Amino acid sequence: MKPRHPALAEPPIVRIALTTLALLFLAFFLGLPLLSVFAEAFAAGVPAYLRALADPEARSAVILTVIVALGVLPLNIVFGVAAAWVIAKFEFRGKAALITLIDLPFAVSPVVAGLVFVLIFGAQGLFGPWLMAHDIKIIFALPGIVLATLFVTFPFIARELIPLMQAQGREEEEAAISLGASGWQMLWRVTLPNIKWGLLYGVILANARAMGEFGAVSVVSGHIRGETNTLPLHVEILYNEYNQVGAFAAASVLAMLALVTLLAKTAVEWRMRRETAMLSAELSPERVPAPASGRTAGATHPSAERP
Repeated sequence: MKPRHPALAEPPIVRIALTTLALLFLAFFLGLPLLSVFAEAFAAGVPAYLRALADPEARSAVILTVIVALGVLPLNIVFGVAAAWVIAKFEFRGKAALITLIDLPFAVSPVVAGLVFVLIFGAQGLFGPWLMAHDIKIIFALPGIVLATLFVTFPFIARELIPLMQAQGREEEEAAISLGASGWQMLWRVTLPNIKWGLLYGVILANARAMGEFGAVSVVSGHIRGETNTLPLHVEILYNEYNQVGAFAAASVLAMLALVTLLAKTAVEWRMRRETAMLSAELSPERVPAPASGRTAGATHPSAERP
């Protein structure tokens, strides 16, 4: 690694000051709140903490959160891979509009998104009378929570895969097709192996957002205890009731899920960097030794040979 030019290198005092500032920022805005959650959760002792988690409403909130996260996961994968495939591999009219629509959940407030679902599927909504006539319940039930969570999470996988698939190009897929592979064979043996780590990275981000979503789910859930309260909603209800131990015990579960997600994200990033480095090393041109100048050992110039 070449040393940096003195004009481009920061003075040691600047590096130390910036590093200290970054560490203090992380400690104040990340470390301190995290420690406070666990300190408040165990403030009344371990038995009270375990009783709070063993509460039927807390168990129901955890189970519902897991069900919703697992429910939206396959839909996110299918949509993300399909959208990334279409955008990265093909040119068509309306491509920019499709990319804009994928980014829509990043721009729209989750509360507004939840309200839209209420206006569409609620009792007074567009399809409300028809749903009531057929005894189909979406709002204030599990389907509405899944729809709201799906809306706020579907861009993550697509946004992770689009630049990756654009960088990979379509040469390998075209080669597979020219060799007689079917569409499914190309997908399972060429495309998915090439994007597996990017796909897993997007799944981790989408799953983290699904488990922690509050705004859209709060609008469509109805806050029915033991039925439609996810873990974030359960934390809010307990905190508003001044049940500090129960609220922070449930929040500690979310914090632990966040830490697990962070570790998984770090592991996937490390694996992606490792495979990228290995691939770059394999594709780099081999160094061929330059021919020696002048005569080589044991060689005789033709003009010096005698008949």
